[in-house]
Amino acid sequence: MGFAELSISEIAQDYNLPIEEILRWCDELSIAYKSPQTLLALEDAKAILSKIHDNPQENSESECP
Repeated sequence: MGFAELSISEIAQDYNLPIEEILRWCDELSIAYKSPQTLLALEDAKAILSKIHDNPQENSESECP
């Protein structure tokens, strides 16, 4: 399995989401991590990005000033 070279914290920053939200999804999807700086496997990163795109209402709430 390849690595996406994306960490949990980078995904949270790129999509303006709280790190806690990404960590919750990792737990929900049984994605192992040690810290928010953990680099994700390619398939794990795809699963998280899919969650982000499947939940636009949650994302739009995070972007409010």
